[in-house]
Amino acid sequence: MIAPATLEITTHSPEETQALGEALGGAAQPGDLFLLCGALGAGKTCLVQGIARGLGIQEPVRSPTFVLATEHPGRLTLYHLDLYRLEGALELEDLGLDDYIEGEGVCVVEWADKALRAFPPEHLLVELEDMAPQSRRIRLTPRGPRYRQLVQGLKLLARES
Repeated sequence: MIAPATLEITTHSPEETQALGEALGGAAQPGDLFLLCGALGAGKTCLVQGIARGLGIQEPVRSPTFVLATEHPGRLTLYHLDLYRLEGALELEDLGLDDYIEGEGVCVVEWADKALRAFPPEHLLVELEDMAPQSRRIRLTPRGPRYRQLVQGLKLLARES
């Protein structure tokens, strides 16, 4: 059963996944933390590309798997982290994650499930599931009042479209 504050959306193309991300980026505020979880190919980077667009970022956004973190300037700076290569939470401490999380930008973490306990309790958990060719089930679970407000806004937007 889905918690009442949770929003579940099915997208049917990369463009729809990016449009959801763009809505998230457009509503993002300084200090926001989005934790993305999902299997390889579930659409995490595609969603981040949309978030970047919503933040007014013009440059291409790719998964920072090998560098672990990239910064993209826009309306707010996007701190894009990828924990795919990390073995666990201990390695995360060496990254200086607090600098990103406590910054004035928006921190988006792919493969956050590798170290969920290392993150602050208030965040937006985004779970992506590959359903069929190009379809994704995306579950947004707000943790804290800021993120409940964000998801409520997205629910209203979804009803209007």
